[in-house]
Amino acid sequence: MAQCRITEIFYSLQGETRTVGLPTVFVRLTGCPLRCTYCDTAYAFHGGEKRDINDIVDEVSTYKSRYITVTGGEPLAQVTCHELLSSLCDLGSEVSLETSGAMDITAVDPRVVIVMDLKTPASGEESKNKYDNIAKLKQQDQLKFVICDRNDYDWACQKLAEYDLANRCEVLFSPVHGELKPAELADWIVEDNLPVRMQIQIHKYLWGDEQGR
Repeated sequence: MAQCRITEIFYSLQGETRTVGLPTVFVRLTGCPLRCTYCDTAYAFHGGEKRDINDIVDEVSTYKSRYITVTGGEPLAQVTCHELLSSLCDLGSEVSLETSGAMDITAVDPRVVIVMDLKTPASGEESKNKYDNIAKLKQQDQLKFVICDRNDYDWACQKLAEYDLANRCEVLFSPVHGELKPAELADWIVEDNLPVRMQIQIHKYLWGDEQGR
């Protein structure tokens, strides 16, 4: 039976993306090949517990949630993540995948809403971006830029235009919590009249840096 290595499963409010504020079950997979400078889930790099996918799905189903998010770490670093995603979709809930953009998304179940990062220069992992993933995004998907500073913002604006991203899927700009003031990013977006949605991580404002909530 296929297994995934899991750091945690918990039920909370979605802190970002299009479903922000909605009660959501989170399945956090262990492991990540990236080391972003602003990472707030380094505890998921190692450890975790190998669990049968059927057992994971059974636990998720007990919450009877309309929304399920598979996150990490980098979920797609585990090849069995694809089977997990499809099994979760079979529950009938909306399933989203948070992925770094450094892994090929071709095989992701088309029922899954993909929330994919493009890593900015200040992340330290810009070189890992797989730009051919952009053409595989669906209208329902979301592309996220986590922005540390003005240079990151200008870079993101260039990519927005270069790949005509706003006409491909929803684009999210997010300030790094504690590094870039949200109001500063908001002012830049308004001034440039960008076709993007600004978001902040509301879970950080509700629960601080407490993990898993």
